[in-house]
Amino acid sequence: MNHLPTPDEILKFIRENPGASGKREIARAFGLKGHAKTELKQLLTQMGRDGQIEKRRRRVRVAGDLPPVLVMRVTGTDTDGDLWAEPAEWEGETDPPRILVMQKSDAPALGPGDRLLGRLVPLEGDNAPLAARVIRRIGMGPKRVLGIYHQGEYGGRIAAVDKKTDRDWMVNPGDSAGARDGELVEAEQIGTPRGHGLPRARVVERLGDPLAPKSVSLIAIHEHGIPVEFSPDALAEAEAATLPPLGKREDLRDLPLVTIDPEDARDHDDAVCAMADDDPENPGGHIVWVAIADVAWFVRPGSALDREARRRGNSSYFPDRVVPMLPDTLSGDLCSLHEGAERPCIAVGLTLDAGGTVRAHRFTRGLMRSRASLSYDQAQAAADGAPDEQTAPLLTTVIEPLWAAWRAASEARTLRAPLALDLPERKIILSESGEVTSVAFRDRFDAHRVIEDFMILANVAAAETLEAKKLRLLYRVHEEPNPEKLDALRETAESVGLTLAKGQVLKTSHLNRLLDGVAGTEHAEMINMSVLRSMTQAYYAPENFGHFGLNLRSYGHFTSPIRRYADLIVHRALIRAHKWGDDGLTPGEEDTLAETGEHISMTERRSMMAERDTTDRYLAAWLSERVGSEFTGKIAGIARFGLFVRLDETGADGLIPISAIGTEYYRHDADSQTLTGEKSGRVLGLGQQVLVRLVEAAPITGGLLFELLEVEGRKMPTPSRGSRQGTPRRKLERSKIRRVKRAKQDRRKGK
Repeated sequence: MNHLPTPDEILKFIRENPGASGKREIARAFGLKGHAKTELKQLLTQMGRDGQIEKRRRRVRVAGDLPPVLVMRVTGTDTDGDLWAEPAEWEGETDPPRILVMQKSDAPALGPGDRLLGRLVPLEGDNAPLAARVIRRIGMGPKRVLGIYHQGEYGGRIAAVDKKTDRDWMVNPGDSAGARDGELVEAEQIGTPRGHGLPRARVVERLGDPLAPKSVSLIAIHEHGIPVEFSPDALAEAEAATLPPLGKREDLRDLPLVTIDPEDARDHDDAVCAMADDDPENPGGHIVWVAIADVAWFVRPGSALDREARRRGNSSYFPDRVVPMLPDTLSGDLCSLHEGAERPCIAVGLTLDAGGTVRAHRFTRGLMRSRASLSYDQAQAAADGAPDEQTAPLLTTVIEPLWAAWRAASEARTLRAPLALDLPERKIILSESGEVTSVAFRDRFDAHRVIEDFMILANVAAAETLEAKKLRLLYRVHEEPNPEKLDALRETAESVGLTLAKGQVLKTSHLNRLLDGVAGTEHAEMINMSVLRSMTQAYYAPENFGHFGLNLRSYGHFTSPIRRYADLIVHRALIRAHKWGDDGLTPGEEDTLAETGEHISMTERRSMMAERDTTDRYLAAWLSERVGSEFTGKIAGIARFGLFVRLDETGADGLIPISAIGTEYYRHDADSQTLTGEKSGRVLGLGQQVLVRLVEAAPITGGLLFELLEVEGRKMPTPSRGSRQGTPRRKLERSKIRRVKRAKQDRRKGK
């Protein structure tokens, strides 16, 4: 072939061969030689003038088409969790095309604004999207900030709501997106700050009044990127969901199952009951049933609901709202074990001997009906002999057998010796308008321990069952503390006259002896917090490293599939192990358990931080009207820049800056966690009782600032304004000499 190809033939070749579309390759493909190659060059030049093709370096491509290798900018994820990008450079008249980003499972997470080098890859199907495989990341996205916009004469300024951020961002007049003074905004940093100037930012979203009572949790939700809206497909699936028939399920409707939850519980995913075991070979034994909502029936692998649940990882709970893992149609209705309603469940029957040790367990997929939805207060009052109208008929058939089985189980728990931390939980009460009306600590009853202990036994049974059937699962892993944290705990214990011996294999019983040694004393809270700080963070993984805190060899979460994706994975594994249906764990899910575990461990930490930040902001709002008041508390943390104090009344945490401590220089010792006065020798350490005055409360950031008045009943000298905390003159002189020497060294390096 030596005749000149038509423009259409050239365009077809370029599209089919994007990586080999230079003039030489085109000539070779059409067999052009000699004078024909000159004519081809003239034709390509004319096609370029006509706008049919464009030349990039030594390659030509169809005008408007993307090159085979290109730089992309990540735009974010969709409701299905897929990552999308767009060309970093686009000169077309239409909107830039969306590109599905394909990356390896072990690749680092990507975020909006990240720049990638990618190679286009074809996908099968008529409606297949444009896709690219990541070659490498070549740039991080712009830093995002959430803050309050303040309008100035020549632009604006954003004050971050994160109390750990101590700088503002400047906003040019054209980058404010119409934000009003005092409005909560999200912005992204522009460029890199130079010298000592403030960084610049562009407002990307306006979020409304930050001082509105119900904006407190919204700030945390937005700041931590917790998904709120469900995809239309997921909502449609939830609305179309129906209850299953009895079919091959075991009929458990005659069991006296009840739910026991907090009074303000938004869902009920676990029910319990107990009875005496009539087996003569198990004298004094008990049968305990734990029934859990069968979420797997409604949320099938690969469905839109499944993708949404995995993306969230877990539900997030705030004083004024919940961000659920599943739509309310499921979490608040079909999956919730409401009183008197028939609900599908996966249940385990636990056989306990007289000493509370589990002798056997059996899982089943069934249909149940809850006899009652009780609160912890109700159940405890009934167990204490003061039943109400609802619990009186349940006293002999439900409450008494349940408590009898729990007393046996608690004996076995005592022998196992799990970590026995005593950390009170704060409870924030809001009015209908969302304003704080009171702050207190939640009551702790035996009813709480009844449910907790039986849930732990069910979780252990689930892990053991799957191990016996040689199926993979997601374990709840809690590794033992590292040596550095144990050394810090050991020094704290020694400061109050306790010892934690070295050179031994650490057991929870060793730590429990520390806790028992200070129980009921003024040091109890400090030692409990120190033990907690020494712990590693629990996580989800398909590898079993045990659960140190519970002193258990195998532990997998099974009891809360409405609010934890990890539990849903365990349910699916049980379904597959027992061949209960086609909605069990798929091979694809099994292959990606490590990635799933890593993801939901991240979402759990994300929710915990958002919930903690929300609590801090509510407490700051509650205390903002009491600025100038005095409070008692304890030193909860020591840092080079000051003291952290936890108030006795509310458990709120605040900072005493180093500049507000006495009238002398304080030396910080990180090992012993103390500050020592250079002149007086006064030592400030963890757990000391203090009297403080509230100087500042910032509801937007959740920050509290205190002034130190007394330590262990002894008054502290008040620093004068503008003083340098009694910093010795020689120390200031040494600092000045060091600065001069450093400047000379810099000048020499410059030369």
